[in-house]
Amino acid sequence: MHLLEEDQGRCVKADIISTVEFNPTGELLATGDKGGRVVVFQREQESKNQPHRRGEYNVYSTFQSHEPEFDYLKSLEIEEKINKIRWLPQQNAAYFLLSTNDKTVKLWKVSERDKRPEGYNLKDEEGRIRDPTTITALRVPVLQPMDLMVEATPRRVFSNAHTYHINSISVNSDYETYMSTDDLRINLWNLEITNRSFNIVDIKPANMEMLTEVITAAEFQPNQCNTFVYSSSKGSIRLCDMRASALCDNHSKLFEEPEDPSNRSFFSEIISSISDVKFSHSGRYLITRDYLTVKVWDLNMESKPLETYQVHDYLRSKLCSLYENDCIFDKFECVWNGSDSVIMTGSYNNFFRMFDRNTKRDVTLEASRENSKPRAILKPRKVCVGGKRRKDEISVDSLDFSKKILHSAWHPSENIIAVAATNNLYIFQDKVN
Repeated sequence: MHLLEEDQGRCVKADIISTVEFNPTGELLATGDKGGRVVVFQREQESKNQPHRRGEYNVYSTFQSHEPEFDYLKSLEIEEKINKIRWLPQQNAAYFLLSTNDKTVKLWKVSERDKRPEGYNLKDEEGRIRDPTTITALRVPVLQPMDLMVEATPRRVFSNAHTYHINSISVNSDYETYMSTDDLRINLWNLEITNRSFNIVDIKPANMEMLTEVITAAEFQPNQCNTFVYSSSKGSIRLCDMRASALCDNHSKLFEEPEDPSNRSFFSEIISSISDVKFSHSGRYLITRDYLTVKVWDLNMESKPLETYQVHDYLRSKLCSLYENDCIFDKFECVWNGSDSVIMTGSYNNFFRMFDRNTKRDVTLEASRENSKPRAILKPRKVCVGGKRRKDEISVDSLDFSKKILHSAWHPSENIIAVAATNNLYIFQDKVN
């Protein structure tokens, strides 16, 4: 695998990448950060004299999506951090994306401008209003060529609908609606209507002392506009059908794996919490990520997962120290490749894991500046658990838990992946001869 590196310099908290997302064609890649900024990268077009540059992504547009706010009623500061970005399919020359912080979702239009109007009658070239008495002739305004400019403009602002922090947004396959999810509720929005949303899931108990679980992620089925899933902190996934009732508190299917009593420990409930759920492109399967594993579920089989992949089982003996330094609460994402045959997810020490469902092979790769130069080939990494350590292995005790791959994305049709390591974005592609 080759590396194409986008480095974002010295780490400042505001620069830490908090979400990564390819658009439906893979030509654009968006990242959001803790400073509320969205950076859109565009893929280089292939040229005859430099055919190898086709995979490279360069900055296309940067804009401030969210600003820090203050809720005066609750005396709470609302962070500007971008929690999720979701692209809408392209309908015309412009691109549209949804971005959200903890409370507000915004619809952004990203468009190009290479012409500007000149020759107004009532305004001069600087835009100042002219004295009507000086206008002696009628002019027809004309469009003059100008340097290409990429503009980002907010088209809709969807606010005041969430009491708790928004953790995910998902665009429906009807491309008219989307849902936003917080810890206890899921709301359905029309992309054209900002002052009204419909509550489709509400798990808030009458008495908050009875609260036993929260919603951690939710996603629409990619082909059926009435079906969606949401995952919980108790390790269960619920499939809901909006045709059954307006309020989907009663699920259609429940996917849950009974816990092995012999493995029960103080940390069982924490590590079983699902941090991410994703439908396969076909819509037939789900992947879920908990702290130690990635599981593949068949929608037709609720009783147990179809496949279970160990991400970093060597950390099972380290759960106590991971609890003390709060790493046990880290929320790792997981992604499918374009053909649903490979799964990718992150780990610590800037490691990320890939699991091939057909060959059952897995590989650990590292995204770091020390051992990665642009166009370098990544070498598989191995973690040594006790015993004698080989030369190319790294001891589990020397893993750096401050370096973690929480956010990643896979190109919809090609073997190109984007991996966020703190404030650096790494783009890897399959080795091409």
